[in-house]
Amino acid sequence: MISGRASCAVLALMVAASTAASQTAPASPAEGYNVHVLAPHLVDGKTMGPYHHYCKVLANDPQIVCLIYTSTQPNAMLEQVEFIMAKKLTRPNVSRESWNKNWHDHTVEIASGRVQVLDLPPDKAKEVADLVSTTDGLIYHFYFKNGLPTGRSSVAQAVGHKPMGPAAYKASVPK
Repeated sequence: MISGRASCAVLALMVAASTAASQTAPASPAEGYNVHVLAPHLVDGKTMGPYHHYCKVLANDPQIVCLIYTSTQPNAMLEQVEFIMAKKLTRPNVSRESWNKNWHDHTVEIASGRVQVLDLPPDKAKEVADLVSTTDGLIYHFYFKNGLPTGRSSVAQAVGHKPMGPAAYKASVPK
């Protein structure tokens, strides 16, 4: 068993090694989550947040992934992950029933005024919002109890999500 003093020393060594490695390490998949967006979500039918999204563009379709936290503190716990995919990818490949239950239209969400692109000049923030307006989003929410993950997750939803009927969904599929 490691004593309290020894465990602190081990943690200090891990932090030092991590810092040294990050200064010399090649690029990693964790780099690039630097587009900062603020928006509320529906979790179990309740409006929560606003959540801080740190997003990374993975492909030009666009395909974007966001790591989502409730604060900007450096030690904030990851609470959600959002997959943001071009409508030309989702609409032909996701059933209307699944889309209505799990996905949301970013055109609707951004038009609501509840989404803010932070840390960018207004013209660049508008470019980000315009790009994301061409996408659908799927948010996974992770549950915690006493500061520990429970192993339970659910799909959160955008505030103001509007399910689509058969005709509207069929019409929304890009040709």
